[in-house]
This record gives sequence, C-alpha cells and structure tokens, in this order.
Amino acid sequence: MESDIRRYLAEIGRKGGRKSRRSLDPEMARAMVRVREARRAFREFHATCFWSYRKDLEIGPADVDWVAETLKKNGDMRAWRMAGRLCR
Repeated sequence: MESDIRRYLAEIGRKGGRKSRRSLDPEMARAMVRVREARRAFREFHATCFWSYRKDLEIGPADVDWVAETLKKNGDMRAWRMAGRLCR
C-alpha cells in the first residue's frame, strides 16, 4: 500500500471511526472512489483485458489511468463504459 494511503488510513483510524471528526475533502474522496472502481474493474475484466498480469496486482492511485486505457484497448463495450467512469 502506498505511504500516503497508509498515512490517511492511520489518521482516520485514530479518530475511532467517528464520522463527524473525519476530515475528508471532496478531492480525496473522489480519488478513493476512482481507486476502488479501478480495482473492481481489474478483477472483473482480468480474463479479457489484464490476463498477462498477476491477479493479485496492487492497483493504486497512479494506476487508475493505466487501467482505463487497458480497458479501452482490450475490452468490450462493458469495459469501455467502465473506463469512461474511471476517466471522469
């Protein structure tokens, strides 16, 4: 896991998960959603688009654009739509 993500998770963990005390700006929230969606797409389309990569490859914030490009290049219409959601 990347150090900035690990640091963020440690910070919110210290606050005990109390929602009212979390400091999550909208930009960070969008970035976290993009990473989550990219990981889901990698798992879902592994057989058709990412077959040459390990199944346990760790997808991080820097990999989101790569996942979207690979979905567009090697995928079907469903993969193309998923790539479009990642590129927003």
